[in-house]
Amino acid sequence: MLTFAAIDIGSNSVRLKIASVEQHTLKTLHEDREVVRLGESVFQTGVISPDAMANTISALKRFQKAVQLHVADRVRVVATSAMRDARNAEAFTAWVKSATGWQVEVISGLEEGRLIHLGVATHEAGAKGRCLLIDLGGGSCEVTLSDAGNIRETVSMPLGAVRLQQEFLHVDPPAKEDVARLKQYIDRELDKAVRKLGTPRVSLVIATSGTAAALAEASVALASKLPARKAAPKSFVRIKPNEAKMEDVRRLADQLAKMENAQRSSVPGIGPRRAEIIIGGAMVYARLLERLGLKGFRYSPLGLSDGILAQMLADVDLRASVHKKIEGERWVGVLDLCKRYGVDTKKAEPVCQHVGQLFDELTRVHELPQEYRLWLESAAMIHDVGKYMNHQGHHRHTQYIVANSEIFGFSPEQRMVVSAIARYLGKSRPDGVDRVMRAIPVEQHGHVVASVVLLRLALALNQNRASAAVKMRSHVYPKRVLIELAQGRGGAELEAWSLRKEAAYFREVFRRDLVIEVA
Repeated sequence: MLTFAAIDIGSNSVRLKIASVEQHTLKTLHEDREVVRLGESVFQTGVISPDAMANTISALKRFQKAVQLHVADRVRVVATSAMRDARNAEAFTAWVKSATGWQVEVISGLEEGRLIHLGVATHEAGAKGRCLLIDLGGGSCEVTLSDAGNIRETVSMPLGAVRLQQEFLHVDPPAKEDVARLKQYIDRELDKAVRKLGTPRVSLVIATSGTAAALAEASVALASKLPARKAAPKSFVRIKPNEAKMEDVRRLADQLAKMENAQRSSVPGIGPRRAEIIIGGAMVYARLLERLGLKGFRYSPLGLSDGILAQMLADVDLRASVHKKIEGERWVGVLDLCKRYGVDTKKAEPVCQHVGQLFDELTRVHELPQEYRLWLESAAMIHDVGKYMNHQGHHRHTQYIVANSEIFGFSPEQRMVVSAIARYLGKSRPDGVDRVMRAIPVEQHGHVVASVVLLRLALALNQNRASAAVKMRSHVYPKRVLIELAQGRGGAELEAWSLRKEAAYFREVFRRDLVIEVA
């Protein structure tokens, strides 16, 4: 039974969630959380303060004991907004590596939104229809439009609660001028969401993270005491504790901005630590709900760590339902990249089909992990994106574009693998000392080399693009591999000649002769 651990290093707090795999699903074993305010100094000075680093390292060491106690098979550590902005992020990741042995992965805002959506959509029954997800953390706010469990649009904005507190609210209670500037800033950033999402017609709005939990409880508690609501108290009886209405959140945001910290701390659901940063978060929710024409939200305790765990399950369990979902998301990301850079998918699809066929028929030869089938198919589709920049040396341009583009569902390491496979399709060969290969873990180098050979064969099978794709069949023998080509429209001699050119490299990598026959 596999056990996974997910660690979320946020701008306000760090979270740990450990889960075991049981019958292709996840069962939570342990959870922990600690407020460390990693982003507090970042949003003021641009660097993580030594105290914030030390507090985070202390929390991570405590998490490490729990991970060791549960004998986790795999640990994934993800950092978000504060680490994206910090100039000294590399120094902190080096400290984490030295103290715990864990490699910190800094993800983009869009990837953060995707993982949050994955965590919610995997476990929340109500997220199967058309819904909107809102996650307001310490440094950023991600808004995702989902339909039938699939992402339609995602917007990431620098509207985190800690960030807004540090940049705009410097006295307690905040000055009217500061509140006015904060509202202007929020509206300016929300314009991005309005342009992409318009007025989304959704059946459900799901909000995650601590700010949403606090507002859900506090809005009901305070609204029931307001004179305007005394005539209709029953409306609050019908509201669940984890739900909040737009008008109540707006009223609550106005009230909180007039309170001192001690008063905010006494509001049900907020507490002393949340009271320090709740004003900005409340205003974002109030304006967001109003601008998008939403009636309110329902709070969900699910979040980024749940998405990380779901991703880990999908990567190792091909029978898990989440595996197909993630593969679908990844393929959408690949096709979006093709569209962005003008790739003719009709010409790329035969290459993709051939590389998939070669992967399946030559399994005993290449011995690649199963996930490399998707990496190969992805590289086959996008190997020409570099031509958008220049036809000369386009393989180098392809590598750069793929490695540095946001592709839904692909981690930075996975993008580097795909980009490396697409890089070595010309005269050059993979070499461990190359800059491209140095960015990939050493244990993956052999897999990349084998993948390059397979993709070169698939390209050789598609030389005459004006005719129908050549049909082929592979046979594996102890000392050789036979590829039979069927004579189709336009013949197969050019493809056979191209394949024979790859025979020497095939022999070098797989220690087998490559024999080509045309039927």
